[in-house]
Amino acid sequence: MTLFDILERLVSLQMGSFYRHPQLKGLPTTWVQILFYLTRCNGYSNTPAATTEYLGLTKGTVSQSLNKLEREGWIRRENDGKDKRVVHLVLTSKASEVMHSIMQETLQESWDSLAFSEEQLKTVFLAHLRSMQKNQGARMFGECRFCRFHQSINGHPWCGLTEEPIPMESITLICREFEEPENSCSVSDQNEGKG
Repeated sequence: MTLFDILERLVSLQMGSFYRHPQLKGLPTTWVQILFYLTRCNGYSNTPAATTEYLGLTKGTVSQSLNKLEREGWIRRENDGKDKRVVHLVLTSKASEVMHSIMQETLQESWDSLAFSEEQLKTVFLAHLRSMQKNQGARMFGECRFCRFHQSINGHPWCGLTEEPIPMESITLICREFEEPENSCSVSDQNEGKG
C-alpha cells in the first residue's frame, strides 16, 4: 500500500466509526461530515460557503444538507451581528453534546494504539498537507492560534485581520482565514507553542 492508500483508509475507517455511532447511525454521510466540520471550526468559518469549501462538495449538496440538518434539529442559522448578509451555522446543544462525546471517545481510541506520538505524526502530516494546499491553491483552514493574524492584546486573543477579539475557546479551532506566519513555516514550532 502507498502512504496515500494508508491515509485514505485511515480516514475512511475513522469517519466510518462516526457514521456507525448509535447517535448518528442512519444520518447521511454528508450530514455527519458537516457536523464534524462545524464541531471543529471557529466563528469566522461556520458559514455555508466555508463549509462547502472545506468539504469540497457542491453548493447544492451542502445547501440541501444544511436545510435538512436544521429541520431535524442538529443546527440553527444565526445572522452575523455586524454583516446581515452573513449567516453562521451553529450546532444545537443536542448536536454539540453528541459530536463532542463521539469525538472524545472515537479519536482517543485511535491515538491510544499508535506507536508514534500524536505530535510526531501531526508534524509530518501537517507539513505534507500544507504543501498540497499550496500546490493546489487551496485555503489552509488552520488553527487560529498559529495564524499570522493571531495576536494578543492585554493578554486576550485578537484577530489582526478582522480586528476583533477572539473567544479563548476558539483559538484551537479551524479558521477559513488562516495564513501561515511569513517568518515561520515550521510545523514543529507550532507544536512547541502548545501549552
